[in-house]
Amino acid sequence: MIHDRSDGYQDIRDAVRALCAEFPDEYHRRIDEARAYPEEFVDALTKAGWMAALIPEEYGGSGLGLTEASVIMEEINRAGGNSGACHGQMYNMNTLIRHGSEEQRRKYLPRIASGELRLQSMGVTEPTTGTDTTRIKTTAVRKGDRYVINGQKVWISRVQHSDLMILLARTTPLSEVGKKTEGMSIFIVDVKEAMKSGMEVRPIPNMVNHETN
Repeated sequence: MIHDRSDGYQDIRDAVRALCAEFPDEYHRRIDEARAYPEEFVDALTKAGWMAALIPEEYGGSGLGLTEASVIMEEINRAGGNSGACHGQMYNMNTLIRHGSEEQRRKYLPRIASGELRLQSMGVTEPTTGTDTTRIKTTAVRKGDRYVINGQKVWISRVQHSDLMILLARTTPLSEVGKKTEGMSIFIVDVKEAMKSGMEVRPIPNMVNHETN
């Protein structure tokens, strides 16, 4: 059998490979040995526009699709990097794009696209909930013009290197909803402000330097 390796995304592949070539294996080994985060690598991807792949052009992004985003991540891994250090800014985008208000999109998306802000982290999993997300215990209670959120999340990767976090919390108790999938809300959390107001971040040691908390 003859396989045609051209998949229509060769321009993207070539450009990402060229950028990754500026960060050889020695760079990634050094980062891994130091249990560090590849700040320079992520910044370079951001400046080149790859981290804004899924952000619509009207908000300063590239307006690409999920397939193109997957190709970018694939090429990072192929080149010896770790797409896990940056893929959060891919899969978190659609939550804001599809479900955020227009005010929120205009406030955050251009600054994410430019690299002024990072949206790399998502808080969903909880230590006592298991795989049934509908049973999360984190609550968000309306207090005047704000919400007070209480709870605990686990396996929250890259939060120490993210300005914003997508957070899932219950705004209506499970016992008061008709369907268990109802009564949950998504919040955009300013990580630094939250840490000033009681949020604690604790790293979880792990074997693959995945920078989770």
